[in-house]
Amino acid sequence: MTSTALSILIIEDNAQLAANLYDYLEACGHRLDAAPDGVSGLHLAASNNYDAIVLDWNLPRMDGLSVLRRLRGEAKSLVSVIMLTARDQVADKIDGFESGLDDYLVKPVALPEIEVRLRSLVARRRQIVTPANILQVADLEFDLGTLQAHRDGRPVTLTRTGRRLLELLMRESPQVVSRDRLENAAWGDAVPGTDLLRSHMYVLRRAIEVEGEVPLLHTVSGSGYRLCERD
Repeated sequence: MTSTALSILIIEDNAQLAANLYDYLEACGHRLDAAPDGVSGLHLAASNNYDAIVLDWNLPRMDGLSVLRRLRGEAKSLVSVIMLTARDQVADKIDGFESGLDDYLVKPVALPEIEVRLRSLVARRRQIVTPANILQVADLEFDLGTLQAHRDGRPVTLTRTGRRLLELLMRESPQVVSRDRLENAAWGDAVPGTDLLRSHMYVLRRAIEVEGEVPLLHTVSGSGYRLCERD
């Protein structure tokens, strides 16, 4: 049984998979709800205070990405969301992260890994940071108290994982940050087997660099990434 019980919503139309997830996570000590389609899943997610959601992409009535966008947009929900799907294309992962995903897992996935990732995501969300602790690199500012970022006054929209990556890069600027350190900041000990870091860095770069702005995020081949005004 885990040290902290979580309230988790499973939105999955595969009855067997949903049952396996439900039974396993319940045995771990968590509290579970489940929905077999996007519409009922969105209703539950918007009406209840869950710690995390396990969300399938290909759902009846409303697909998972639409559910996610409605949650982040209309509902203003900050709940941790893991997409659990058979879709393994990089473009799909980028769409998911840009829409507000916290993690992306490609089926099949071992049930213990899903549980570890859920606990890791929620633990990070519950961490308290010191107010008024503002990081700055060039014209990019990141307020760790409000979790809001701005570039030359322009609001920068970040995913939860993007915020963790950006914080580390800004703290270490202008030094190179290795891939291992970035992955550890994003996922702790539950580092994904697939190269999700590349997708997250792509989303982060698009968020902090719009057309006409000086590039700040640089890839250092064979080493990692660095955040600075000039590479």
